[in-house]
Amino acid sequence: MISYQDKVVIITGGGSGLGRAAADSIAAQGGKLVLVDMNKESLEESRKAILAHSKDASIEIVEANVTDEEQVKNYVQFTLDTFGKIDGFFNNAGIEGKQNLTEDYGSDEFEKVVSVNLNGVFYGMKHVLKVMKAQGYGSIVNTASVGGIRGVGNQSGYAASKHGVVGLTRNSGIEYGQYGISINAIAPGAIMTPMVEGSLKQMAGDDWEAAGKEFVSVNPMKRFGKPEEVGNLVAFLLSDAAKFINASVIPIDGGQSYKY
Repeated sequence: MISYQDKVVIITGGGSGLGRAAADSIAAQGGKLVLVDMNKESLEESRKAILAHSKDASIEIVEANVTDEEQVKNYVQFTLDTFGKIDGFFNNAGIEGKQNLTEDYGSDEFEKVVSVNLNGVFYGMKHVLKVMKAQGYGSIVNTASVGGIRGVGNQSGYAASKHGVVGLTRNSGIEYGQYGISINAIAPGAIMTPMVEGSLKQMAGDDWEAAGKEFVSVNPMKRFGKPEEVGNLVAFLLSDAAKFINASVIPIDGGQSYKY
């Protein structure tokens, strides 16, 4: 039995997709949430959607850019000022970026993707870990990708940044386990989120739905994953039930990354 009663969790990228799904799962189990995103409107939509399922949930929202370290410090401090502690952190905000061969991949685009997906994760860990170390406990889940454990064609920035997230997760898990802190990463595959839909549209334009069916035809489970399936995994990994899981990267991709 997993319970989040009296527990406080920060979720970046909380305005949609995996962030919203994890927030929904944690709120249903009694957790108090601080949702962080660049888009205030999407944050309000997340809060409304979660309250529709968990009407008594405690949900705060913070508009912030995870690539700005000062704004990261601010959402961490806001959480402490509001709730007095941080039990869990879903370090999830990320972007895919444009698709292109490495030789044609724009340098500005590469820096943009790495800034969000890797620097933003690092800043979040850096400032949340200070709090958790002082507390003597805590759990962090970073969002990597199957693109962080194997190559992904035409996505140099994305693959490089997600490989970096894997490295940060393993390294920090080794460093901070002694302080009662578990740090893990999830490696989602094809989960039907707005980001994956955008990726399919980049590849196939108006034929993106047909391209999606072809894409998942090679998956052992023959379908896209659901955001709530990832959200439930995150809720487990951040819970007390998963305290001895540390410095691990857990694929959630229907088995696709093991097929080849």
